[in-house]
Order: sequence, then C-alpha cells, then structure tokens
Amino acid sequence: MPPALLALAVGAFGIGTTEFVIMGLLPDVAADFGVTVPTAGLLVTGYALGVVAGAPIMTVLGTKISRKHMLMLLMGLFVAGNLLSAAAPAFGVMLAGRIVASLAHGAFFGIGSVVAADLVAPRERAGAIALMFTGLTLANVAGVPLGTLIGQSAGWRATFVVVAGLGVLGLLGVARLVPALPKPEGVRLRHELAAFRNAQVLLAMAMTVLGFGGVFAAVTYVAPMMTEVAGFADSSVTWLLVLFGLGMVAGNLVGGRFADRALMPMLHASLGGLTLVLALFTVTAHHKAAAALTLALIGALGFATVPPLQKRVLDHAHGAPTLASAVNIGAFNLGNALAAWLGGLVIASGLGWTAPNWVGALLAGSALLLALLSAALQRRDEARAAREPVPTAATPAAPEPVHH
Repeated sequence: MPPALLALAVGAFGIGTTEFVIMGLLPDVAADFGVTVPTAGLLVTGYALGVVAGAPIMTVLGTKISRKHMLMLLMGLFVAGNLLSAAAPAFGVMLAGRIVASLAHGAFFGIGSVVAADLVAPRERAGAIALMFTGLTLANVAGVPLGTLIGQSAGWRATFVVVAGLGVLGLLGVARLVPALPKPEGVRLRHELAAFRNAQVLLAMAMTVLGFGGVFAAVTYVAPMMTEVAGFADSSVTWLLVLFGLGMVAGNLVGGRFADRALMPMLHASLGGLTLVLALFTVTAHHKAAAALTLALIGALGFATVPPLQKRVLDHAHGAPTLASAVNIGAFNLGNALAAWLGGLVIASGLGWTAPNWVGALLAGSALLLALLSAALQRRDEARAAREPVPTAATPAAPEPVHH
C-alpha cells in the first residue's frame, strides 16, 4: 500500500468522525441550547449542505495549486470549523462552525479519490479508493463511539476539541506522506464541467444522493430511535454506533473488491439489500438484538456502494475527474441532508421515531431503479458500438476510384 493512502485515510478518519459523531450527541446538544431534537438535526443538514456547496467551490478554487497543497489547506479549514463549534455560545454559531468544517469535506474526498486512483494500477483503482474511505468507516468504529463517550462524560464541546486534534494529525500526515504530484496538464475548468454532460455520471450521482439518503434517513435519528423504541440505555448508543461502523468497514472493503470485478452487479445487490433492510427496520427497531443487527447491515449495505459509485464517476469523467469526483462526494451529503430533513418532518408530524426508516426504504429503492436504468443504457450503448464497423489494418477501406 502506498504510504500516501495511509495519510489520506488519516484525514478521512478525522472528517468522518466530525460528520457522524453529532448523531450520537443530538439529544445533548439540543438540551444545552434549548432546542428540539429535530431542530438540532439541522446540524446534520447544515453540514451536509455545506459539503454539497463546498465540494465544487473549493475544488475550483484549488485548480491553481497542487493537489497536495490543496489537501493541506482543506484540513486546516476543517480544524478551524471544529474549534468554532467547540466554542459556540449559541446554536446558530455552532451551525456556522459545522458549515465551515464541511466546506473542506467534499473537496478533500474528491481530490483524495483522484490522488488515490493515480497511485495504483488501473485495475486497482476502486480498491485504492476504498482504502482511503476506510478511514471514514473506521471513524465510525473508533472515532464516533469515542467522541460520543467523551461528549456524554465531559460534554459535547470536548468532543469537537478532540476532533480538531484529529484534523491536525490529518494535516501533518498529508504534509509528510502525500507526494507532490504535478498538476494535470491541459485540464481546465471547461474540461471538468464537460463531465456533467455524461448521462452515466449524472445517474451515478443521483444514485449516490438517493442511496445515501436511505442510509441517513435511519441513522440521523438513531439515538432516540434506539433509546425510545428499542429500549436501550443512553450509554448503549456508543456501542450501537460501533456496530454501525463495523458494518461500514466491512461493506466498504467488500464494495471496493467487487467494484473492480463486477461494478454494476455489486450496486444492484447492495441497493436492493439496503431497500429491504430499511423497510424491515421499522419492525426490528422494537427488539434490541434485531435492531442492533439491522443497524450493522445498514452500514454494510450502504457503504458497499461507495467505491463502485465513486469509481463509476471517475471512469466516465473522461480525463477530467477532479470536479466530478468532488461533486459526487457532495452528492453523498446531499442525500444526508435530504434524509435528515425528511426524517425530521415525519417525526415532527407525529408518525413516530421509526417513520424515517420508511423514508429511507423509498429513497434506496429509487436508487436501485436508477442503477437498473444505468445498466440498461450501458448495454444499449455497448450494443450500438458493437454494430458500428471499426476500420483496422487488416481490413483497409477500399481505395477511391481514380479518374483519368
């Protein structure tokens, strides 16, 4: 494994921790600021929307400098945002801190995906991307549970101070281990924007929004769902997040391995399974053991889609992948924001803590339909290309007649 992948994974670990740790702390933050839990859910939505906006903006701003230096600047911004959240005197200031930190998220993963893919052979690209995202998934095994534990014992502000420290480690890792790769020659903003005219790129991004919307519809409100419905103690939320994180790690690695072999079948299987499991979560959430197992499966099936979707965007971006890669990371978080908002709506309407699971199942099922459409369009295009004659050296074109 190239050492640079380790550095990218460390940065991903810090970013993943700050993204997901808020879900276990929502009740504490809501109580501290005197707002409802659905209102505190805006900290999830705001962060996600910041990623959506920040991914293209920060990537475009970074086109004038090397990818390594841009990654370092992004980690610095991430640290600043988390320190602002830790010191926030009011809910609005904390929301602002979350948004500042989120501006680094999409561009870091987008540029990092391109760097990771460039460090290995073409047949290993999805695996390299998966290794970088392992930092994000491991954050849910170690970073998020530890952050939740710190928040419940020392206060949620301490959690964000620790997360800022993780950002500093990520910054140092990138500075030390990521090579100073030359900027790609001849690639300008118009080339990067051209990728968005490709239907397969747009379909992959739509699958990302809906598929991850399915995951976060359930997971955003997992703390009150597990305590109020399943009957777990507040202290058990930490270990439930560990289970979710273990599922993410396993799904991410499996998705990376099979995306290099059978990308679309991997997407069909993971999205179909995710739809089914989310629908079942409305029932299993009432039983402790079943709820815990279902949470792990949601993590596994949801994150099995990450490497294949990111690789599909890179494959179809045709030589200018940086912006498309970053925007696809934004698409993950657009799904996150959509799910947090819709989940808050159905909870606030009185449908109960398990209602977001139905929302998630509908979103994931829609992503599956788009995956089937994408595969059908690809087969059509491949069949059309196969019917078109291709001139070769063995079958030269007939010479034009000579007129005397």
